[in-house]
Amino acid sequence: MIRNDAIDRLPVRHAVDDLFAALDAHGTAVLCAPPGTGKTTLVPLVLAEAGARVVVAEPRRIAARAAARRMAWLLGEKVGGRVGFTVRGERVVGRETVVEVVTTGVLLQRLQRDQELAGVDVVMLDECHERHLDADTVAAFLLDVRSALRPDLRLLAASATTDAEGWARLLGDAPVVRAAGVAHPVEVVWAPPARPVRPPHGMRVDPELLTHVVSVIRRALAEREGDVLCFLPGVGEIGRVASRLSGVEAEVLQVHGRAPAAVQDAVLAGGETRRVILATSVAESSLTVPGVRVVVDSGLAREPRTDHTRGLSALTTVRASQASGRQRAGRAGREGPGAVYRCWTEAEDTRLPRFPAPEIKVADLTSFALHAACWGDPAASGLALLDAPPPGAMAAARSVLAAIGAVDGAGRATERGARMSRLGLHPRLARALLDGARQVGGRRAAEVVALLSEEPPREYGDDLAGAWRAARRGGDAYGARWRAEVRRLEASLGGSGRGRAPSGNQEPPGNQGPSGNQGPSGDDAVAGLVTALAFPERVARRRGDGAYLMASGTGGELATGSRLREAPWLAVAVADRPATAASAHIRLAAVLDEDGAREAASHLLTGGEEVHWEDGDVAARRVERLGAVDLAVQPLRDPDAALVRQALLEGLRREGLGLLRWTPEARGLRERLGFLHRVAGPPWPGMSDAELLEAADDWLEPELTRARRRADLGRIQAGQALRRLMPWATGDAARLDELAPERIEVPSGSRIRVDYSGEQPVLAVKLQELFGLRETPEVAGVPVVVHLLSPAGRPAAVTADLASFWQEGYRSVRAELRGRYPKHPWPEDPATAEPTRFTNARLRR
Repeated sequence: MIRNDAIDRLPVRHAVDDLFAALDAHGTAVLCAPPGTGKTTLVPLVLAEAGARVVVAEPRRIAARAAARRMAWLLGEKVGGRVGFTVRGERVVGRETVVEVVTTGVLLQRLQRDQELAGVDVVMLDECHERHLDADTVAAFLLDVRSALRPDLRLLAASATTDAEGWARLLGDAPVVRAAGVAHPVEVVWAPPARPVRPPHGMRVDPELLTHVVSVIRRALAEREGDVLCFLPGVGEIGRVASRLSGVEAEVLQVHGRAPAAVQDAVLAGGETRRVILATSVAESSLTVPGVRVVVDSGLAREPRTDHTRGLSALTTVRASQASGRQRAGRAGREGPGAVYRCWTEAEDTRLPRFPAPEIKVADLTSFALHAACWGDPAASGLALLDAPPPGAMAAARSVLAAIGAVDGAGRATERGARMSRLGLHPRLARALLDGARQVGGRRAAEVVALLSEEPPREYGDDLAGAWRAARRGGDAYGARWRAEVRRLEASLGGSGRGRAPSGNQEPPGNQGPSGNQGPSGDDAVAGLVTALAFPERVARRRGDGAYLMASGTGGELATGSRLREAPWLAVAVADRPATAASAHIRLAAVLDEDGAREAASHLLTGGEEVHWEDGDVAARRVERLGAVDLAVQPLRDPDAALVRQALLEGLRREGLGLLRWTPEARGLRERLGFLHRVAGPPWPGMSDAELLEAADDWLEPELTRARRRADLGRIQAGQALRRLMPWATGDAARLDELAPERIEVPSGSRIRVDYSGEQPVLAVKLQELFGLRETPEVAGVPVVVHLLSPAGRPAAVTADLASFWQEGYRSVRAELRGRYPKHPWPEDPATAEPTRFTNARLRR
């Protein structure tokens, strides 16, 4: 029985006529409708009633199942009649199905198999504001289909808080249809912690914030009527908050992507007792949770982040966007007036980002790059996307795809790559399934890949083989999902249990596998090999107690007490590395041996002679390496001279030219030449370390060619070598002593060394030796700075203008020093006095 009374209460029905007009006129439209208006459930039914076959794409499995069940309920039917759904591993449709709700991942796979989407009239992309990568990709592909194959295919983008103008432009200046919201007010209660809490860091959430969230939930239960829906960033936080809610007069339920379908259905069906529902962002949209009148929002969310240089991908905790905050608050006003308790200040709210970060900007793009290659656009340059993929992330993705044989040298999808794209797995896992099936048999490869595709619960431990055994015998929700995924993956192999390996891979020696294939047989060995096939950059060799070095160059550490700590090699499945940490924390790994590491990461094998500067000297060795991991190292007795020379130059760059032998004369020559370069420029050469290292070929040959180690550098006479840089060809070198003399003769007859180490040359000389000298000496046209010394050799005055000093400064110096040094001459008129370096007594003789 059709529930017309429920349908009549859905406000979106008033926008249906405008929506039909927009789709009829343009073929595309953007629908903006607040939460609770019925956009997800009524609009597809109305379109189907008009004769269209509709596919609704949802970002999450829980939302897809819930939307289908809600629509079927409105029609008075069960799912599988006129309304059905398809998610990974579950399909409930029938011959009469005219509205099918799918996840965006399922629709992406379907488009790769059938670009025309035969039999489909309208595709509705729901909750497009979340900017999931699959949803953006599906939209781009559908626009291609409309342009080239199906101009009659209608496309509708729908959300409550989307960037309507951006989506309208993307869909070809599509009309924007807006529906009025439910007139149920939601009161905002600002409930920040009393004391500041630490901001989220990686996966870490300050325990004080969770304690505060618990207190806010208890407060909301006391102050308000109805069920409480609390948003938390992840499963771990949900579990910790749930454990602290003992004693509340309400049923505590947990909703997240890993929760069993039965639990999700129970939450969405409502209950007779009061409930506290702890949920991740899966409950933000596309769901009406019956009975909810209060939302408690922690203000946090999880988003993917990828470290492309280290090959590590992980979720990270971030502040939720303003759009997410509005979506979450809207859950409280779907069935009546409600309230949202926000665990932050109103001032903080204005500083939050408007929308979530587009996944294409921050996520691993390997799957996206493979889909684009299979679509015929390897660079994704022709796809209509709201945000272009970052070039660096795309380059990293294409490198991975080339390494696993999914694309050719031009980036086009190979036959193997096309098969990978149809498996519904990340390309790394697809490689592990196909090549692993060849090594260990299809069933066991599927079992390990299923573990890798959804990380096992933390209580299973960090040993993947142990988690495998736990999943086999476990009767928990994870075990049920794992077994369903194993069946799907094994079926996808077509019963052959064999995959086509990339060119160059050979069948390895080993024991006979259970399906007649050659390969390892124990759980540890199988788990290690299949994991290494998926993540070859993460094969890791032990380098200390619980410490490992991955082939990517990233260090990793196991938790204290892990049974894996003594394993010589590991295949790391899950690791996260906070931005400030020196090493990654290995959270899930399998024991591996060197043969398995070599095979899985064969494209990372390198070898040859290596000569470089290490620990203060030249190190020469023959190395075989797996990425950053040394496999075999042997000293080289007669290394290549060119490599040694480069190593010596590296040493000079690191430790400075002080490695050479610098006599006082050599340092003086360098300073004189540097002075002439500053005041006259070319052809006089620059003397800085950088300039001298750049010109090493011109002044350190042949000494550098003959050198083999640090000690040899110390025997190179730097002064003699520097003379090779002097401008001999132009004849200027012969004028060195004229332009920048090493010494200057003063009136006393002494030859005083000039100091060229500063910006101006300095002449330090006893005052009495300059009697009668009226003009300041110059070198290369630059007046020297004269340091006039007392008889004891201490500076008495500094001047660059001797004439002024004799007239104005000498009297004060004479008055101060002649009593201290009475044996030395202090004439009243220094301009006419005889210069001397001796005392009065010596002069009288």
